[in-house]
Amino acid sequence: MEQDIQKILIPEEEIKKRVKELGKTISEDYKDRFPHLICILKGATIFLSDLIREINIHMSLDFMGVSSYGSSTESSGILKITKDIDQPIEGRNVLIVEDIVDTGLTLSYLRKLLTSRKPKSLKTCALLNKKVRRRVDVPVEYYGFEIPDEFVVGYGLDFNEKYRNLPYISVLKPEVYMYEVMKYEKE
Repeated sequence: MEQDIQKILIPEEEIKKRVKELGKTISEDYKDRFPHLICILKGATIFLSDLIREINIHMSLDFMGVSSYGSSTESSGILKITKDIDQPIEGRNVLIVEDIVDTGLTLSYLRKLLTSRKPKSLKTCALLNKKVRRRVDVPVEYYGFEIPDEFVVGYGLDFNEKYRNLPYISVLKPEVYMYEVMKYEKE
């Protein structure tokens, strides 16, 4: 697996430190507000599991699955809900937990969908913020790191369901994913 990595962008220790800071900030901001965290599957699960251990207030969890990439490195712009939340959010303080906000298309769609369910508040916490690729202006109230326009994997982020288990954020060598991207684009 490591032979497929071009470089480590964010080492494991930096991630741990930043997640701890985010947990503290969220705990302070949501004190006495009982936030309902919605983890976006599958990429945000590792981030979520570390983040909630750093949040020291009462909170609840839910999960939502959204697909927009397929086997490509670019969002298709076509979104599909693969798993909806289990609990109603009307009147709740909702915090979306994402792995990465890239073009903003997925988050914009999610925010519209969840807003229609009338939460008291709706904010986003993303591990990675890739503003340079933003096509839709979306609020990201909490984020771990702003990153450049590179294709990243690790710490929950994948390419073709691989590399999620790397303990750091890394840049994948282009030759590793180019064959799959070309194959996907021909279909």
